[in-house]
Amino acid sequence: MLKSFDFSALYTDFYELTMAQGYFLTNKKEDIATFDYFFRSNPFNGGYTVFAGLGDFLNLIKDFRFTDENLIYLEKQGFLKDFISYLKDFKFRGEILSCREGEIVFPNEPLIRVSGNIIECQLIETLILNIINFQSLIATKTSRIVYAAEGKPVIDFGLRRAQGFAGIMATKASIIGGAAATSNTLAGYLYDIPVKGTHAHSWVQSFANEYLAFRSFVENFPENAILLIDTYDTLNSGLPNAIKVAKEMERKNLKLKGVRLDSGDFSYFSKKVRERLDQNNLGYVKILVSNQLDEYTIQSLNNQNSPIDMWGVGTRLITAYDQPALDGVYKLSSLNGEAKIKISENIEKINNPGIKKVRRYFDFNSKFFIDGIILEKEENIKVIKHPFDIYKKTPVDKSEYEELLLPVYKDGEIRINFSIKDIVEYKNKRFETLNEEHKRFVNPHVYRVGISKKLWELKDTLIKRYKSNLK
Repeated sequence: MLKSFDFSALYTDFYELTMAQGYFLTNKKEDIATFDYFFRSNPFNGGYTVFAGLGDFLNLIKDFRFTDENLIYLEKQGFLKDFISYLKDFKFRGEILSCREGEIVFPNEPLIRVSGNIIECQLIETLILNIINFQSLIATKTSRIVYAAEGKPVIDFGLRRAQGFAGIMATKASIIGGAAATSNTLAGYLYDIPVKGTHAHSWVQSFANEYLAFRSFVENFPENAILLIDTYDTLNSGLPNAIKVAKEMERKNLKLKGVRLDSGDFSYFSKKVRERLDQNNLGYVKILVSNQLDEYTIQSLNNQNSPIDMWGVGTRLITAYDQPALDGVYKLSSLNGEAKIKISENIEKINNPGIKKVRRYFDFNSKFFIDGIILEKEENIKVIKHPFDIYKKTPVDKSEYEELLLPVYKDGEIRINFSIKDIVEYKNKRFETLNEEHKRFVNPHVYRVGISKKLWELKDTLIKRYKSNLK
């Protein structure tokens, strides 16, 4: 039988604790480290990523502690008493800089910068990767679906298909990505986001006939009734009964909000349903569809001029169906003021060393132009170089820019706090500032992320030093 649990610092990979004890035993516990969180490629073969999960991560960092029971457990796992005594008073006291939640971000640029003693920085690695990777993935998937919906509301219907309790954070991420509401009641309560629901086929089946089921439903929920019309026969039973009930509602000065299709050819059925509703002067009744929808299906249905007003998207949104994970990583970039680098045979996997900041430059239309990864103390940047091609560079000395990494946590306190509404508004504003060629689903244009000349030189020096040491 599974134990119920409260969140604690045990929410980490075992090897993080193993390394932490190693740092403790080798007198490294006071070493000051800087780690960068970034990802290596946009999900879904897309042109951008929506950064999400920061608020949840920061709130959990405040409670990232070991209880007495946790420490007893670790002692049973073989950890030494001196190290366990050190963990007894553990609290993350370092500094975190991050881009804002809801930001539109791109591969290989630091999105979170963590500084502190090496033990505390190491122990929160798993938490960052677990929360930011997942929520950014779901927020990005939702953003793509919402973009395909062309302004028509998308509702998250995914809880029953989510990976356990991950459905709570997934729902929050879907709202950041642009979903208008969710069926997830607990997420609505926790994050103060709109909740919506219709009814299932079982409601219809529980009555003697479809008409009685519909009539009873609108009597109980007259203001927001959406009737599921495909339990038996969509066009010959469900739709006629919905029209009959809608007309009865009109006589009471009420209006049926909508009908829902959950099976069949959505283009064909939505056109037939719209035609019959309009013939009965029910043009105000909306059509909601649900069942295995994603951005490609929605885009196709819109291209077929399907008269669909709302989209209920479940499995393929909440599970990021076509890509199960974002490849975010957390790499050491500085130790005691000395730049650190991780070497790889694949040049794209060599991290950018040193303590860095990220600048976003804008073009003359105030659209995103290029992002530059720059050493922290650099100013007066004239060009941003291609990260791998020595001959490619982009002048930026006449471009407006802003800093992406902001202080969000210091001295045990969260320094930034935005409501879910604020985050959604920010995401929408930033998405509008992204050029359209980066939003398309097929072969999107690659957004440029480069590095400063000094960072290029530092990276080149460290690579050469490493290779010479191997000789």
